[in-house]
Amino acid sequence: MHDSVQVPGFLGNGIAAGIKGGRGKDLSLIFSKVPARAVGVFTTNRFKAAPVILDMKRIKKGIAQAIIVNSGNANAATGKGGDEDASTMSRVTSRALGIEDELVLVASTGIIGEKLPIEKIARSIEPLVGGLSADGMPSVAEGIITTDRFPKVEYRKCFVGGKEVTICGIAKGAGMIEPNMATMLSFIMTDADIDYACLTSLFKESAGKSFNAITVDGCMSTNDTAIMLANGVAGNSLISETSGNLVEFREALSGVMVSLAKSIVKDGEGATKLIEIVVEGAKLAADAKAIAYAIANSNLVKTAFFGEDPNWGRIISAAGSTGVPFSTDSLELYIEDVPLFINGVGISGKQAAGIMKKDNIRVLVRLGMGKETFSVYTSDLSHEYIDINALYHS
Repeated sequence: MHDSVQVPGFLGNGIAAGIKGGRGKDLSLIFSKVPARAVGVFTTNRFKAAPVILDMKRIKKGIAQAIIVNSGNANAATGKGGDEDASTMSRVTSRALGIEDELVLVASTGIIGEKLPIEKIARSIEPLVGGLSADGMPSVAEGIITTDRFPKVEYRKCFVGGKEVTICGIAKGAGMIEPNMATMLSFIMTDADIDYACLTSLFKESAGKSFNAITVDGCMSTNDTAIMLANGVAGNSLISETSGNLVEFREALSGVMVSLAKSIVKDGEGATKLIEIVVEGAKLAADAKAIAYAIANSNLVKTAFFGEDPNWGRIISAAGSTGVPFSTDSLELYIEDVPLFINGVGISGKQAAGIMKKDNIRVLVRLGMGKETFSVYTSDLSHEYIDINALYHS
């Protein structure tokens, strides 16, 4: 967490509205002083929550000025009433801010199937708006968490054409994490002036390497939302697909989003380890991705890591389960730099035993079939994961 996290032109605030029964902050607001270019990616789950449906319509215009977020209630599988509540959240917020309703985006996270306590939210909007400040992003991050153990904030600065540009991202997520978004929310803010087409492509590219390259338990949620706002107040020369100032901004944005994604996995419910699964030498990118996820989502692999056991048999078994064709004699498996499987034969894992005690571990699988690569971040599976989800009642 950063002591002072400010993005020029953006204000934020998070308060306790009583949605979570008095258990901390649960209502947050991000506000840009000027309308900002807006892009987003959302869950592909068929059961999309009411706020997701609302945002997917509004984001098509490519402009937004505020994001209102509640935790403790997902407003998902709530029918027409849920749609009306999401619209009410937006309408009350837009009136309090004095902006057009269409410029407000809405996000919710929490328990599925319960009616949103819209009255509590509506009467909390005025104090929420009244407390907006340039230093408010950490409180926004606090207000969007559910089973998270800690708020997630990442912050980068870079120079574009001689002008300092800031990027700040916040996120929540700890369980039901699976690509094509998960039970996660993330909001990225920048004061950069960037062309809409370029912003769209950069955001989707970075999401593909971050939020869509993580898994905690292989489950996909109904509310997953990642939105980026760029208000342009930095006054930099416009960033576009063809401009020479693209590289620094791309690296900074990727840095923010990958760090947030790693934080989500580290905070995976009951997680004790962050594990990077790297698959190299695939014939097709889709093959590398399929094998990486098969390993990352294997409960046998995940429990072996929790038990600090370099069980290479579970890893190669997961790799071989996907239907992807490869030569079993050409596959190589390493944990960090320690070889565990070479030339079709396993090697004793005694050398890797010490590595398995680390908090961050890299698994490398080389297929020897081509040049495509894919990386996934995952976590181990512990007793605590079961406890958390057994006790998280609807």
